[in-house]
Amino acid sequence: MSFEISQKFFFEAAHTLAREVEAEGSRRMHGHTYHAELAVSGRPDPKTGMVMDLARLRAMASHARERLDHRLLNEVEGLGPPTLENLCAYLWRAFDSQGCVPSRVTVWREGMGDSCTLTTDPGKR
Repeated sequence: MSFEISQKFFFEAAHTLAREVEAEGSRRMHGHTYHAELAVSGRPDPKTGMVMDLARLRAMASHARERLDHRLLNEVEGLGPPTLENLCAYLWRAFDSQGCVPSRVTVWREGMGDSCTLTTDPGKR
């Protein structure tokens, strides 16, 4: 039996993006409220009954949020072009570097209706 726990957070950030469709508005600096959810799956530890301590997951989410909130995403080191796909990969790497392999990372912009989900199999990195 496997369980999945998750933590949601949001961040406000600006970006520009070179694209062919909706190009003019995308090239101007503009901002969004981004939402993210990071999930970890596995079997609960027999001693604690937890897949992972949620306080630890919240602390890692807070650390990731600090690196993105009220930033110009084009200037965030290691992000690349500020797409939803790259934000998912960036958050996955941020958690992985802290010893936590996410099973799922989702980033969305509620106001736009856009979302992206990165799913992984922690056993196949």
